[in-house]
Amino acid sequence: PPSPALTSAFKRPPLGVERSLSGRRCSQTPWCSGKASLLQTSTRTMANRGPAYGLSREVQQKIDKQYDPELEQILIQWIVAQCGPDVGQPQPGKDEFQKWLKDGTVLCKLINSLYAKGQGPVSKIQASTMAFKQMEQISQFLQAAERYGILATDIFQTVDLWEGKNMACVQRTLMNLGGLAVAKGDEFFVGDPNWFPKKSQENRRAFSDDKLKEGQSVIGLQMGTNRGASQAGMTGYGMPRQIL
Repeated sequence: PPSPALTSAFKRPPLGVERSLSGRRCSQTPWCSGKASLLQTSTRTMANRGPAYGLSREVQQKIDKQYDPELEQILIQWIVAQCGPDVGQPQPGKDEFQKWLKDGTVLCKLINSLYAKGQGPVSKIQASTMAFKQMEQISQFLQAAERYGILATDIFQTVDLWEGKNMACVQRTLMNLGGLAVAKGDEFFVGDPNWFPKKSQENRRAFSDDKLKEGQSVIGLQMGTNRGASQAGMTGYGMPRQIL
C-alpha cells in the first residue's frame, strides 16, 4: 500500500481551496502546485519521442536511407529561387533541412508563390515557436498542395516533417510539387525545369466511326498471325510418308 505521505500529497483539497490552473496560481495546497507543474511538463514534451529500439529502430534506419542529399540541394535551390532570399538557406544535412521547414512558414510561402499575387491559398503566415501553431501551418500547406493537384498518396503526414521521422517522404512531396508546377506552364514556376522529372501529359485521340469499324476486323498480334502459313508439299491425310 502507498505510504501516508504519498497519499496525503495527492489528496483532493477541501472545498473552496482548489482553484483553476488555467491562469491563476494556486499555492494554498501542494496538490495544486504539483498538478500545475505536471501539466506544464507534459505540454512541453507533448510531441517528443524517445529513441527507437529493436524492430522500430530497423524500420527507421531503412526510412532514413531513402533520404537523398542531392535532391535536398535541388529542393533548396528551387525554394530559394521561388520564394526569394528572405526564406534563408539551411546548412547541408537532413537535420538542418528539417529545422528549416519545421515551422511551416517556408512551405506556406512556397505554395503561395505558385499562384498570382494576392491569390495564395494560405492567407496568414506567421512564424511561431508553439508546436500546435507550427503543425497547423504544415497542415495548411498540405491541404493547399492537394488542391493544387498533388495526389493524396504523394503527400507526407504532418508528423513526418515536424518530428523528422520520414524526411524522404517530405522530399518526394516537394519533388512532385515542383514537377507539377513545371507541367502546368502557367509562368509561376521559377527555376530550372530540368530539376524535376517531366510529368506525363494527356494525349486524347478521336477516331471516326468508320475507323473504329475497321479495327474490329483486324486480328491483333496478341492473338497470333496466320501469315506465312502454307500447306504446299503436304501429303493427304492417311497416306504414307514419301521418303526419297
